[in-house]
Amino acid sequence: MLTWGRAVTGDLRAAERREWLCVNGIGGFASGTIAGTPTRRYHALLVAALKPPLGRTVMAAGVHETVEYAGAEWPLFAARWVSGIVDPHGYRLIERFRLDGTTPVWTYACADALVEKCVWMEHGANTTHIRWRVLRAREPLTLRVKTLVNYRDYHATTRAGDWRMDVARVADGLRVIAFDGARPLLLLAPGADADGAHTWFRDFDLPRERERGLDHVDDELHAGTFRATLAPGAALTLTLSAEAAPAPDGDAAWQRRIEHESDVLARWTRAQPNADTAPEWMRRLVLAADQFLVRRPLPDDPDGATVIAGYHWFGDWGRDTMIALPGLTLATGRTDVARKILMTFARFVDRGLLPNRFPDDGQAPEYNTVDATLWYFQAIRAYHAATGDDGLLKDLYPTLESILAWHRQGTRYSIRQDPADGLLAAGEPGVQLTWMDAKVGDRVVTPRTGKPVEINALWYNALVAMTDFARRLRRPASDLDADAARVAEGFERFWNARDGWCYDVLDGADGHDATLRPNQIFAVSLPATPLSPERRRAVVDACARHLVTSYGLRSLAPFDPRFVARYGGDQGARDGAYHQGAVWGWLLGPFALAHFAAYGDADTARSFLTPMADHLTDHGLGSIAEIFDGEPPFAPNGCIAQAWSVAETLRAWHVLGATAAPSRRPRVS
Repeated sequence: MLTWGRAVTGDLRAAERREWLCVNGIGGFASGTIAGTPTRRYHALLVAALKPPLGRTVMAAGVHETVEYAGAEWPLFAARWVSGIVDPHGYRLIERFRLDGTTPVWTYACADALVEKCVWMEHGANTTHIRWRVLRAREPLTLRVKTLVNYRDYHATTRAGDWRMDVARVADGLRVIAFDGARPLLLLAPGADADGAHTWFRDFDLPRERERGLDHVDDELHAGTFRATLAPGAALTLTLSAEAAPAPDGDAAWQRRIEHESDVLARWTRAQPNADTAPEWMRRLVLAADQFLVRRPLPDDPDGATVIAGYHWFGDWGRDTMIALPGLTLATGRTDVARKILMTFARFVDRGLLPNRFPDDGQAPEYNTVDATLWYFQAIRAYHAATGDDGLLKDLYPTLESILAWHRQGTRYSIRQDPADGLLAAGEPGVQLTWMDAKVGDRVVTPRTGKPVEINALWYNALVAMTDFARRLRRPASDLDADAARVAEGFERFWNARDGWCYDVLDGADGHDATLRPNQIFAVSLPATPLSPERRRAVVDACARHLVTSYGLRSLAPFDPRFVARYGGDQGARDGAYHQGAVWGWLLGPFALAHFAAYGDADTARSFLTPMADHLTDHGLGSIAEIFDGEPPFAPNGCIAQAWSVAETLRAWHVLGATAAPSRRPRVS
């Protein structure tokens, strides 16, 4: 377990910067801070995915609970108000906070009484459970819980005005209907008295949103109060659900949670021969990996699956899904989920491209990406290497042939193979196609129009993989082999002899771009490399000197005049820094693999990953952030939990562990 004592829990700033996350496997989540104060619009106890994995709606905002004991009242909650006041200060009662698996658990000290609270979600359902248990007390105590509800898009905030919801009594609790046609919310607590209410609590302050230059004022409806008297050892469970018939039995629900996470760890243990000697933080990452794997049911495939790119605000993105798939599924022994994801995305291939993202409001997928489809080849290659599943390969082979044909003849956004050198070119004014995709208004911050280095490393690897697939299925492979050789020859053009590293982009609007960015690391880390051993080492050395940090690679070298050291401010400032200096956690795994490819020392390569163990106790607890500042102390920022950050750390750790000599494999730490 990860644990924190009063040095953190009693310090409001320290407790608020640490955020917990629970998920339900269909896109919904619950999240908040150790302090209990919501600091983001995304902090709530039930963010329901009403159209899995999207349609995410804040339905249960929070609870304000008070303990009546020994002749006094003890508010366990804390709240920030727009006036600048924090009242009450329930975080001061937190004696201990821990993560039990992915479940946040608080222990409150009220005089000589100890009350434990934990929050978890039902896997596969828009249901959250909150359980309070009396661990120690001289006499029974009374728990009073005010439930706060809402019904808003999770990207928005609420100014309630005269909005009136329907609050009604039902068996074991209350039912709330926000408006005609809204999904009902059930608030159930068997064994407690429930009284309906309708009072708007107005002007909560959300400081993280204020820092981001966004609306930071929110209103929540007090819809009802639950009251129960609990003897020492007794517990009360409150169930918040958007399902028609949730199961409010707290003990049974907790047992299901334990069994789910035990199964996740057991599958990893079976898949990794050395899992029993892995450091504890690897087990933590395996549980974190599970949080990103969700259902995407389709009309003709109810078992469809996908990957949430990051919490809190990302949905499923094609690029992120394919990059993260090997680490989230293959490294953790979940090949069945990997297969579902690969089949699900095959249904969305259009004109040779995978979607970049699926909009939250259910509109048609967006295809503005040049690399998602190329990462698809790598995900299939990794899946087949892990499973030998020729059946899937045979099913997907026509789709892969079509993808290559579209890339050769040309498809959206001028994505096309240049017949002169075999390289892949892409880009049109105003469109961002690579993973460096930030825009400020109509300005693409890093347009990278032309022939980007990582795109062509991926293109080369796609052709090599396709050659292997063809031979495996006894299909003609000579043309594919020749095409791969031609791309390898064309890749020579990327070498920048003056600086000793690869150009970032060839044949751009202003010629070749020699900017030192991390994209060239993929020409070394991917399974097939067109670079000589000397050039591989030169690329790794350049990235090591200028880009590597404890938590990832900088997106731009600090000596570049465009370098932005700190990520923050309003959306324009943040987008301007996103790929102009911010450190990206997901790149640390590829760097470690590239270092091993260049120098052959698995233990040294693995050592680049170990600082992530300390990061798990900060920001998004038990997970890895999206980005970090470009200068020390490399403060975490962006999403508190990012799929490819977790996935690439897991994947690299296990690949390097399988490569290391048995006598040199890291011991348990």
